[in-house]
Amino acid sequence: MTQPDYQLEAALTEQGRIRIAGVDEVGRGPLAGPVVAAAVVLDPAAIPAGLNDSKKLTAARRERLYDILHASAQVSIAEASVEEIDALNILRASHLAMERAVAALDPAPDFLLIDGNLIPAGLSISSQAVIKGDGRSVSIAAASIVAKTWRDRLMVDLAQQHPGYGWERNAGYPTKEHRAALQDLGATPHHRRSFKTVHKILYQE
Repeated sequence: MTQPDYQLEAALTEQGRIRIAGVDEVGRGPLAGPVVAAAVVLDPAAIPAGLNDSKKLTAARRERLYDILHASAQVSIAEASVEEIDALNILRASHLAMERAVAALDPAPDFLLIDGNLIPAGLSISSQAVIKGDGRSVSIAAASIVAKTWRDRLMVDLAQQHPGYGWERNAGYPTKEHRAALQDLGATPHHRRSFKTVHKILYQE
């Protein structure tokens, strides 16, 4: 299994970039909950072992790395709400969360490595979009771990307030259990009404 490495960051450091942030988001696909982004500036002298695409790690490993990253790196987390997702669309809301995460880094980074093929329009810092970046760059992998761990924890909390949808297990993704509960129990304030699955259930004849 290929692991992300520090090659992209090292090349940028040679060009004089000092503070390089990896940026990633999680939560585009769920039917419920916010979309969450993280921005992480690693200390080149203290890169945690085992960083990888968050989807390739166990929950226990992500939790451990989440704590290590908060202790060893500069970390920022931001959200775009369900209301913003419904008003803007999920892509724009994802970019808004990324913009907020970057803006909260202090001191500001001087370069961004962003997972995906698009650079959010609201970013004024020099940036590079990296397709499948969480599998290539340790900085982006770190951001993916932070964002996913934060969002998973949030969905567990929301599951206590809205039992029956299985959010503590599915994090709001459209599993069979979640879709069945949506049909039986209806939508909560945390459901994305602009998403077809939710919309069809809410407005079925």
